Amino acid sequence: MNIHEYQAKAVLKEFGLPVSRGVPIFKAEEAEAAARELGGPVWVVKSQIHAGGRGKGSFKGAPAGAKGGVRVTKSLDEVKQFAGEMLGQTLVTIQTGEAGKQVNRLYIEEGAQIEAEFYLSMLVDRETGKVAFVVSTEGGMDIETVAHDTPEKIVTFSVDPATGVMPHHGRLVAKTLGLSGTQAKEAGDLTTKLYEAFTAKDMSMLEINPLVLTGDGHLKCLDAKISFDSNALYRHPDIVALRDETEEDAKEIEASKYDLAYIALDGTIGCMVNGAGLAMATLDIIKLYGEEPANFLDVGGGASEEKVTAAFKIITADPQVKGILVNIFGGIMKCDVIANGVIAAVKAVGLEVPLVVRLEGTNVEKGKEIIRNSGLNVIPADDLDDAAQKIVAAVKKG
Repeated sequence: MNIHEYQAKAVLKEFGLPVSRGVPIFKAEEAEAAARELGGPVWVVKSQIHAGGRGKGSFKGAPAGAKGGVRVTKSLDEVKQFAGEMLGQTLVTIQTGEAGKQVNRLYIEEGAQIEAEFYLSMLVDRETGKVAFVVSTEGGMDIETVAHDTPEKIVTFSVDPATGVMPHHGRLVAKTLGLSGTQAKEAGDLTTKLYEAFTAKDMSMLEINPLVLTGDGHLKCLDAKISFDSNALYRHPDIVALRDETEEDAKEIEASKYDLAYIALDGTIGCMVNGAGLAMATLDIIKLYGEEPANFLDVGGGASEEKVTAAFKIITADPQVKGILVNIFGGIMKCDVIANGVIAAVKAVGLEVPLVVRLEGTNVEKGKEIIRNSGLNVIPADDLDDAAQKIVAAVKKG
């Protein structure tokens, strides 16, 4: 689960981390009051969407060369003007793709005098099972570009969960950023508090880009992006309350209600599979035969008929879907349960696109019999390779 920048900064502030003062607004007419509350003389008007690259982004329909989704001003009139130009408009960035995202919230923030910009992020290193820090002097840039062009400017290290952050971790951050004296002490304090926030709130990713050194010689988190481990949200009702469903795909929201692992993609073949590995293999083989998957959907090992029916409805709700591939290997999941779920779903929502079903494993013959006797126009498949070829051919045929 992702949250907006202003929400991320509020979370960091709870742990004593240095962030700029700011006021979120939802209507353009709130902009002047927010700016007056902050006092100026410099304000930053920031579009709030779940995507990076806002400053370099552009609004759909805006003139070529128009300012992006983050704008600095010394004028109250411009604060109001920018708010009116941004709210309700679609911002396109390198991370949103051509579709862009509608800006429904702004963050009016006090300006900062910046002496230097740094990069710092944290994530779960799945190879080591530890929290990893990524630190660089190249703040304000895409870290992917830095990693490609100047990898020597990136330092990474992991923290042993048995000990937590130790003084040498803070010293390494300070050394990497070229800080000394009181600034090095601030870097150590920052490192400790960031780790505390990351672990206490079950974050999966925390990015501060840029972390800045201000004109008066102090460190400040000028931007913040946080993702949380969805599996741990039950422990954090305060974080769940921050969820902005307008930033999420409606189908993914519906899937979460049934505990379905669903991710919307850009292709034309809807997939319903049990098991993440098999789902990935299914997506790969669809691409191998020349088409694109419309989703990743893992119904899990113990899905009920209700869950399967919900999954099928979610797939068919996507107008881009031109065909559906059901690929089930029955272990814990029984093939007859899948078959009954597919039939129930088809009867509930109808079937207007080709459907290929490949069943194997527990109760497979019973499942195939249910499909055969359903009267549905279903294309049977013997194995995954056969299923992929058949659904791709059916979609291309048209």
